[in-house]
Amino acid sequence: MPMDDERARRGSDWQSGLIVVGVMAAIMWIVEIFDQISGDDLDRYGIQPRDVDSLPGIVAAPFLHAGFDHLIGNTIPFLILGAIIALGGATRVLLTTAIIILVAGVGTWLIGPTHSVHVGASGVVFGYAGYVIARGVFSRSLLELAIGALVVVLYSSTLLSALVPTQGISWQSHLFGGIGGVLAAWMLDRRREPDLPLSAGSRPAAPTR
Repeated sequence: MPMDDERARRGSDWQSGLIVVGVMAAIMWIVEIFDQISGDDLDRYGIQPRDVDSLPGIVAAPFLHAGFDHLIGNTIPFLILGAIIALGGATRVLLTTAIIILVAGVGTWLIGPTHSVHVGASGVVFGYAGYVIARGVFSRSLLELAIGALVVVLYSSTLLSALVPTQGISWQSHLFGGIGGVLAAWMLDRRREPDLPLSAGSRPAAPTR
């Protein structure tokens, strides 16, 4: 593929990925504005640990927030880290986000404290950070390793402090979001060793009994 065509394709992939990230962020803001105006208390649709009726909250929780301060605090890192992942295109963003939401949500639902409600995109943010940090290891890309190292430098104190159990902070979603991000990197970016072709006339060794 000519260099110009390759650059155009990568630019198109990044643009489509950015659109997906922007749409998800827009949904968060639309939901919160509606919640504030209507007074409908949409936060009750978040994750309520071990409550079977709240299982749909695993998907809904990242788009619900406890006020605009909470939303703004999540939107900025969500957009920054999401833009990095968007370099891989819309499909990469969607798959990464889906894996993170599932792992973070199920983990929080399983071990979160009883009679609590968990909302917010911070689990996804931690997942994005975990993905960006881990993908260079699995892809063996020096560029991606460098980007991951930069994220560690910029966010290490925030990432570590948010894992400390604190009243009113869902450290469970942070922890499992990070795990989901590493899992997504392993599933989507690991480099598989190619099968070695058999030389002419050779045969595979007989299995040992």
